[in-house]
Amino acid sequence: MKRALTVVGGASASASLLAADNDSGKGKLSKGDAALLRFAAAAEILESDFWIQYNELGGIQDSEVPGGTGIPAYITALQKLDGDFPQYIHDNTDDEITHFTFLNAYLMSKGADPANLAAFRKLQGSTAAGVNPALIGRRLTNLTQLTIDTSWWTRYRSSANNPDLDPSVVFPPAVPALFSGQLTAILRTNADLGPPDHLQAIANTAGFHMPTIEQGGNSRYPSMAQRASSAEVLRILISIGPTETMHFQTWSDKAGNAPPLTDPTNGLVFPDLNSPPFGGETFQTNLIMPEPCPFLSRTLPACSIIRPTETKGVAMGVVTFLTAMGLFIGQPPAFFELLKDLAAEADAAERNGNGGDD
Repeated sequence: MKRALTVVGGASASASLLAADNDSGKGKLSKGDAALLRFAAAAEILESDFWIQYNELGGIQDSEVPGGTGIPAYITALQKLDGDFPQYIHDNTDDEITHFTFLNAYLMSKGADPANLAAFRKLQGSTAAGVNPALIGRRLTNLTQLTIDTSWWTRYRSSANNPDLDPSVVFPPAVPALFSGQLTAILRTNADLGPPDHLQAIANTAGFHMPTIEQGGNSRYPSMAQRASSAEVLRILISIGPTETMHFQTWSDKAGNAPPLTDPTNGLVFPDLNSPPFGGETFQTNLIMPEPCPFLSRTLPACSIIRPTETKGVAMGVVTFLTAMGLFIGQPPAFFELLKDLAAEADAAERNGNGGDD
């Protein structure tokens, strides 16, 4: 793996404080545990990048999450899904920033390399009024050409199937049209301010993209935790993971409020999920709790769980999922090579009993 010796922000100072203040900072991480946390940090850096873009245009800009000035019309469209949408964007953004900052600081406090993707901050992003002009052309992620798989909607409503036990089962998407194009979740330029149903379609796309991303983190952390050797690394993974679950449930609830419409500029259809041919327990919008489903073995009772949580190949699966989403369109081959290297090292981690050097 290419060594990552520099980190964004104040993680270096934080690492020094953590090492000085934490008795467990004296021990070194195993190679596998360091790889798990480094991949988690890289994923959080990527998440922070696109959440910052959302916050600049549709969130709350303050000392916690500075940058941008917002676009009132976009905010109004987002608030049709929930009046508190800007606050939730702000808080989710702040959470992701703290995740990667802590993970990198912890790695450095243990003498391990942090995750660093700074060399790839070259994507254009939005140029609409309201973005942080200093970050135009300095993005890691692309929110303007998304292909969004909303099958998590029916997966979490299924009582019959679990992807860990039924990997060949195809769960139908809530919004099929989001899975068949390259669509934007933010205003690309001021031209996206109209017509009104186009702007609302952009907001609806964001409303479904957010839970789609967070359900990935919802599975990523428990899947990776099964490979941790150190009790402290396990604690880190199972402490951050549930915050992703809180994000997922919040956003899955808001997605259900997306107004049914057809975008007049591209034909993108958002259906009424409570009416035929949708509706029922498979699509009903207020069913946001995970339906009990088979877990570990069909000989055991059904259980309400996060799914999937299969640990084999989880990190490479994350890279494949985010790449297929179009989140990295415009990045060079070296970017994908680095992500795959980080994922391969995380997937090679094996749980052992001593928690120290391999």
